[in-house]
Amino acid sequence: MKLRVATYNIHKGVTGIRGRPRIHDVRQALQAIDADIVFLQEVQECNERLAQHPDQPLGTQLEFLSFGAYAHRAYGMNAVYPHGHHGNAILSRHRIVNFVNHDISDHALEKRGLLHAVLRVGPGEGQDVHLLCLHFGLIKRSRVRQATFLADLVQREVPADAPLIIAGDFNDWQQRVDGLLRDRLGVEEVAVAARAAPQPQGMLQWLLSWRTANDPRASVSRTFPSFAPWLTLDRIYVRGFQILDMHVPNGRAWARCSDHAPLIAELEL
Repeated sequence: MKLRVATYNIHKGVTGIRGRPRIHDVRQALQAIDADIVFLQEVQECNERLAQHPDQPLGTQLEFLSFGAYAHRAYGMNAVYPHGHHGNAILSRHRIVNFVNHDISDHALEKRGLLHAVLRVGPGEGQDVHLLCLHFGLIKRSRVRQATFLADLVQREVPADAPLIIAGDFNDWQQRVDGLLRDRLGVEEVAVAARAAPQPQGMLQWLLSWRTANDPRASVSRTFPSFAPWLTLDRIYVRGFQILDMHVPNGRAWARCSDHAPLIAELEL
């Protein structure tokens, strides 16, 4: 079975400075991606301030984003404030059997979560696939502790032979947690499969030309900022899958949707 998987930080579905809704652009982006499973970060399920805005759709963001495309969804609330809340979410065309959200906040100023869902794919009784959607902190020590929590959780609750997908915004531009996850969980990052593939050369890529092909950072796709990606924040780690392909769409249309570009992978069980 083949699966198209994407991870996407949608920045609450609003513009960065003036905070105007752009959730319609995000839905168009998801339609263009056409993934079987989408891992979302910074989904703002409730915002009373935006509720009366003419560009704000009725219902919640997940209802709007999944309408007509995704029959199954899971949401984990992370940050709560007087006018609403936001968190991580998973949209799926396959049945989500169950899910649970874990609070992995390392301090009061950064509310972070880890959403664990079990997906059932295939005919008959099907095959369970474990999904983990996350958004790690901005501080290196926080990310290491959060990655340790993630590794402990997987080793404790995910069978060793179960297919596994870990995706989200790792904020790990220094790749401090990459080795930890690889060593403890035996996962592979999808961008490794594209190491030998030619990458588009923009001005920032030219300025970063000192990064050789042997630099492990060069094998991880750049997704931030979306108007000229050069930081490696978003990742997809897998176990029990063959990685067929991966790519990061870019351009002006994608930059209008979020400050992150989506990372898309083609997988086969």
